[in-house]
Amino acid sequence: MTLDSAVLRFAGVVVLVSVVLTRYVNPNWVWLTVFVGANLIQTSFTGFCPAAMVFKKLGVRTGTAFN
Repeated sequence: MTLDSAVLRFAGVVVLVSVVLTRYVNPNWVWLTVFVGANLIQTSFTGFCPAAMVFKKLGVRTGTAFN
């Protein structure tokens, strides 16, 4: 697994978990989805991704997007 796919999978899992928590626990969990979406947009412009930094430190091999 490359760093690119790890970041995208992580974002997808967080969004899905957030939707479930919003539906069944508390509507305020929707803010987690908003945060993930805003972070993805910010990353597309700047190339800076905190999740990529964490995964890189965990030893996930680099891909093409996050160097």
